[in-house]
Amino acid sequence: MASLAEKQLLKALFSLFLLVLLFSDTVYSSRKTLDQRKPCKHFSFYFHDILYDGDNVANATSAAIVSPPGLGNFKFGKFVIFDGPITMDKNYLSEPVARAQGFYFYDMKTDFNSWFSYTLVFNSTEHKGTLNIMGADLMMEPTRDLSVVGGTGDFFMARGIATFVTDLFQGARYFRVKMDIKLYECY
Repeated sequence: MASLAEKQLLKALFSLFLLVLLFSDTVYSSRKTLDQRKPCKHFSFYFHDILYDGDNVANATSAAIVSPPGLGNFKFGKFVIFDGPITMDKNYLSEPVARAQGFYFYDMKTDFNSWFSYTLVFNSTEHKGTLNIMGADLMMEPTRDLSVVGGTGDFFMARGIATFVTDLFQGARYFRVKMDIKLYECY
């Protein structure tokens, strides 16, 4: 049989082992500090959206999948899927630097408001990879911030802000949004 001293030593060693095990996950790690005034990457792009109306198959970049009637004057419930060009300038026919692929839906009954979730797909000599963007687009505000929640390739695990400014609006058929993207976490 073990003596009392041996039992106390075993208890002390076991307690020490549990203590080391408990704190092994809380080891100090050097995390990047984020400087919100200075992004690690900054881009300005234009998003073009041409809604399919039954006659513009060749030019349409989006289509309303659900558009319930009778829910008010603010398109509440309308769901749109898009695959639109992203250009460096305002010209829709300019060479795209990326494609915006995703959806938005109108989610307010009392004003124009939508919620976006999309991926910018880059496949050029300058950039390869994706940026994932999502958030509320309060369309009546002059500027709106959406979250950059991740990415792949050149934008691996990027996080930041995409600021929207409506540049042109031609009713339900066409709109153009300037996106000012600032990434604050770049790896």
